[in-house]
Amino acid sequence: MNYKNEKILTKIIRYSLPLLTIILSLVITLLLYLENKRTYEKEKNILNRTYIKKNKKLIQEEVHRIYNYITHMQKSTEKELKKSIKSRVYEAHAVATNLYNKYKDEKSKDEIFEIIKETLGSMVFNNGRGYYFIDDKTGTKKLQSLNKQYEGKNLSDFEDAKGYKFVKTIIKTINEKSERFDTYYWYKPNDKKPYKKISFYKYFEPYDVAIGSGEYISDFEKEVKKRVLEYVNLVRYSDFGYIFIIDYDFNYLSHIRKDNIGENVLNIEDGKNIHRVLKDMKIIAQSGEGYYSYIQYKKPKTNLPTRKISFVKGLNDWNWMIGTGFYEDDIEQSLMKKEEELNEKFFSYITNVIVVSSALSLLFLVISIYISKLLEDKFKSYKKEIENQQNILAQQSKMASMGEMIANIAHQWRQPLSIISTAATGISFQKELDNLTDKEFYEATAKINESAQYLSKTIDDFKNFFSPTKTEVDSNIKELFNKTFKLLEAQFKTKSIYIIQDIEDINFKTLENEFLQVLINILNNARDELIKYEHERYIFINAKKVEENLKIEIYDNAGGINDKFISKVFEPYFSTKDKSIGTGIGLYMSHEIISKHLHGTLMTENIEYEYKDEMYKGAKFTILIPIY
Repeated sequence: MNYKNEKILTKIIRYSLPLLTIILSLVITLLLYLENKRTYEKEKNILNRTYIKKNKKLIQEEVHRIYNYITHMQKSTEKELKKSIKSRVYEAHAVATNLYNKYKDEKSKDEIFEIIKETLGSMVFNNGRGYYFIDDKTGTKKLQSLNKQYEGKNLSDFEDAKGYKFVKTIIKTINEKSERFDTYYWYKPNDKKPYKKISFYKYFEPYDVAIGSGEYISDFEKEVKKRVLEYVNLVRYSDFGYIFIIDYDFNYLSHIRKDNIGENVLNIEDGKNIHRVLKDMKIIAQSGEGYYSYIQYKKPKTNLPTRKISFVKGLNDWNWMIGTGFYEDDIEQSLMKKEEELNEKFFSYITNVIVVSSALSLLFLVISIYISKLLEDKFKSYKKEIENQQNILAQQSKMASMGEMIANIAHQWRQPLSIISTAATGISFQKELDNLTDKEFYEATAKINESAQYLSKTIDDFKNFFSPTKTEVDSNIKELFNKTFKLLEAQFKTKSIYIIQDIEDINFKTLENEFLQVLINILNNARDELIKYEHERYIFINAKKVEENLKIEIYDNAGGINDKFISKVFEPYFSTKDKSIGTGIGLYMSHEIISKHLHGTLMTENIEYEYKDEMYKGAKFTILIPIY
């Protein structure tokens, strides 16, 4: 951070908070005043625009809620019917069991059975529709209280309206000493149309018979409809909202006016075009659902003709039309009420706002001045401390890198220096013996010159690495790795470390020298671990583009990092190496460079992998930086 920027930041900390507090206080006060001044007109416009839309949604939701309730009741009709029948049969079974246990020591079995028949035969329920019957294992009807002509007859081959021999199922229940539900189609008294009926049979062991009862689904469904309509008649929403139900013959089944229930809508004076309205609404209901706008002759509460928007939905199984609606004139009442409320609150609210905002502005100003001063002092202290720490770490990292590079220079210079020394000594010796030919002289000087050029190039490579630059340049990841390998080549060869690379050709912008420093730190770290082992030494490098990022993976076969240390490898001064070898700065600085300078991430983990049919374990470092 340069001096100019520091002065600007200091001034921002010192003056921005108090100034911002004053500005915000004034702006908030002004906005509140203007906002409340416009509130009525704004809300009036919003109310006009949204009233119909909001109420359309409301009536649709209310109709759907009732429709879902009714369909739920429809779906549960058979389930409830089964539950009711089973409960009745269990009740009869308990009565028969109690009577048998009560008289078994006093009366004969036949006498007890007659008592049971008389008791169960007298029990009628469900408004006279429900009764009990008893069958034995031969199919003989022992009890049929509502159809006495069947008692004592063998009905084992008796068939229902569809040819199903349901008495056979009763016999099967007795033989299996079990219980079960059964469904068949039978005729109601004085009705030639067959109806679906559900029965339940339960085995009664003392007499080797089955006790049963049944109910027509259509009869039970009438009870369900009655309960549904009783519930719907109680439903209210908003202030005057209600649900109406009209059947497809236009009879009121549910309405806010109780006198209308059971009446045909066409017989009620409710507008000149009521027949057309009902016909249109029926078409909408039969095809699914929809909205319909019309003039209702008498609005509840006022009895005045009013435009109404209704939403209707058809329940075709029951030939019902479920609907509700709202009146457009209700918006005027809402607007008048809103205007009165706003006028009452406006002046007192604005007065309170001015007083409170003035007091808060003064309080916040004092607090902000104090906080600004405190932040300024803390910032200066923290900045100074950070600068000291960064300088120390940078110097340590620089010295460590310089030591590594000097060692690499020494490794790369050994061979060319040896060639120069050998060539120079050779021609001197040949000169002394007076055996030096022109050919030998020129060959020797050529080797000396070639080696000198190599030394010069090596110096240039290392000089470029240490050149201080903070400018992003166009780079290529393959070229960066090649530069890295040149700087480290000598030491890696002497340590017999093989680098297996899979690097894609990817161009990107980066701080080249800082990126090189990261790669060198990671590779040197791998080298230091690998030289501890005598087996084949490998470093694997993968680089590819993943979405909009450059992903680099570097891993070795040095056995990995101890699990208890792996979370600390990027901490400053942490190292698993001997103090004479490692400072604990390299990986820390690498992490700082990647995260803060290159805006990426650096992670490490232990992995196991297979290479050349051998299983290896090592530490993997993953670099992920954005490409742009």
